[in-house]
Amino acid sequence: MARLDGRVAIVTGGARSIGAAFAKGLAAEGAKIVIADLDAAEETLGIIKQAGGEAMAVKTDVTNESSCEEMVAKAVEAYGKLDILVANAGLWVHLERQSATEIDVDTWEKVMSVNVKGVWLSAKAAIPEMVKNEYGKIITVASTRAMKGGAGMLHYDTSKGAVIGLTRSLAREYGPSGICANIIAPGATDTEISQSLATDTQKERRVASAQARAIKRAEEPDDLVGACVHLASPESDFMSGQTLVVDGGAIVW
Repeated sequence: MARLDGRVAIVTGGARSIGAAFAKGLAAEGAKIVIADLDAAEETLGIIKQAGGEAMAVKTDVTNESSCEEMVAKAVEAYGKLDILVANAGLWVHLERQSATEIDVDTWEKVMSVNVKGVWLSAKAAIPEMVKNEYGKIITVASTRAMKGGAGMLHYDTSKGAVIGLTRSLAREYGPSGICANIIAPGATDTEISQSLATDTQKERRVASAQARAIKRAEEPDDLVGACVHLASPESDFMSGQTLVVDGGAIVW
C-alpha cells in the first residue's frame, strides 16, 4: 500500500516547477491531488492521470480569502475531505535583485501578500476541515536564505522568515486538534523557469552555490519531493513545528 492512500492533498502553486514536483510525488504515493494555481495545470494533471493517479485543478489566487475558501470547498466536494495542504505558492524567480534601499513599497507589499498572506489564507481555509477530522498535515515552503541571510533579496528573505514563524505558531495552536505543521527549506533550486530566465551572472552564481554544498551539484525540484512525502505521511505524525533543510548540505541546521 502506498503511504498516502486515501489522503487528499491541496498543492498551491502546483502547476509548475517545485509545486508540480510535489503534486506528482504525492500522487505517486496514492494521494488525490488538487492543484491550486493561477497558471494552467493541464500538463501536470496529465502526467498524474497517465500514471494512474487522481487529480483536479482549481484556479486559485492565494492572496484572496474567498478564492482560498473556494479552493478548499471544491477539494472537499470532489474528494470528501482534506488531509494535506502544501502551501507552496510564492514569488521568487521573477524578482529582481535589489539592495534594501532600492526595493519599492509596491514590490515589497506584493511579495508579502503572496509569500506570507497567501500561506496564512491557504491555511486559514484548510484548517477547519482538518479540525473536523482531527487530522491534518500543513507543509509550508521557506528558504535557506531566511536562515543564513543574503544580499539583494531582503523582501524575499523576510517573507520566508515569516513563513517559518507562521508555521511554528500553527503547530503550537493546532497540535491539540491533530494537525502537524512543518516547513521545507530548499536551497537555490534549478527549475525550468529559473533556468530560462537566468542571466550569465545568475548561472555563475548557481555554479558557485553548488560548489558550496556537501553534495556538489545543482538542486532540482525532485530533490525536495522525499521531504514533502515524509511530512505528508503518517511517518511524521509525531513531528511538528520543524524545519527540514533540503539543500545538499550547504548549511547545517
